[in-house]
Amino acid sequence: MTDHYRSSGDEGTHTQQYPYAGFGDGAYPPPPAFAPGATGGRAERRRAKRSVGLIAAVAIVAAAVGGGAATLVERFAGENGSGTVTGVSGTTVSQSSKGTVAGVAQAVSPSIVEIKASTSAGESTGSGVIITADGEIVTNNHVIAGAGADTVKVTLSDGTSYTADVVGTDPDKDLALIKLQGAKGLKAAALGDSGGLKVGDQVVAIGSPEGLTGTVTSGIVSALDRDVTVAKDEGQDRQSQQDPRQGWPFEFGGQQFNGDTGDAKTTYKAIQTDASLNPGNSGGALINMNGEIIGINSAMYSPSAASGSTAGSVGLGFAIPVNTVKADLDSLRSGGDD
Repeated sequence: MTDHYRSSGDEGTHTQQYPYAGFGDGAYPPPPAFAPGATGGRAERRRAKRSVGLIAAVAIVAAAVGGGAATLVERFAGENGSGTVTGVSGTTVSQSSKGTVAGVAQAVSPSIVEIKASTSAGESTGSGVIITADGEIVTNNHVIAGAGADTVKVTLSDGTSYTADVVGTDPDKDLALIKLQGAKGLKAAALGDSGGLKVGDQVVAIGSPEGLTGTVTSGIVSALDRDVTVAKDEGQDRQSQQDPRQGWPFEFGGQQFNGDTGDAKTTYKAIQTDASLNPGNSGGALINMNGEIIGINSAMYSPSAASGSTAGSVGLGFAIPVNTVKADLDSLRSGGDD
């Protein structure tokens, strides 16, 4: 038998003879002899072909089983401990657009909605995140607090409008869960893991600032675990607390922003971001570059100019970590702390 091999560092091709054992040095076994009409050779070839065919079939079946297993993993990876699906699992951004703001915006925008809630004090406008195909939406408590029955209106990214029921609220975490009436087949957002965030990570924010549905901004995680205090709006007059030209009142670093937080308030650990947020972004999504929700935007500093008009974002925004949201979902689905 002749073995051709190439050695490293040598550009030539070397030929070496390997004798067969039992036939002497340099000796080779004679070719197999078949009597005329014998079928042994053909049978061996047929068996070889069948073996190759079997291997190929096994490979195809294995690939199919692997794909099915992956699908099941993706289906159930988005479930919480109680077995309730909280959103589509896995990366929602296409491979060709992964890591780009455009890719994140295209993938996640259909899961972000505009919310308008009517109360005795007026109308509140904010945003929300679809987390189930049948219309469960997470938002801030302060977006829908005080809203009466059938007064919460939701507009999807494609312009479709729904009436929503308030399922549960948690004023202590400034979270609420609403459910669209008669919705199905919606695109649910993927809920990520805020525990792995690092300062400097790129993020994208999507919401409806000033009623501009589907507005996309981007920035970075500026800080983690910031103590943010917000008004709980428990039976208080919304208008007496909130300057409608700015965002919801909150406290940070011992200072009050956007009005008076009142007597009933709560403090939570927040993600700080410099992604541009403005009034109406509350309840919208803060998203990582894989297209996963990592926070619910809840507070932003928007100072007033001398004329009293809104000066706009100064890159000081805060979001409730998505891990807080996921841990609170069962309670919200049970009515929360109304």
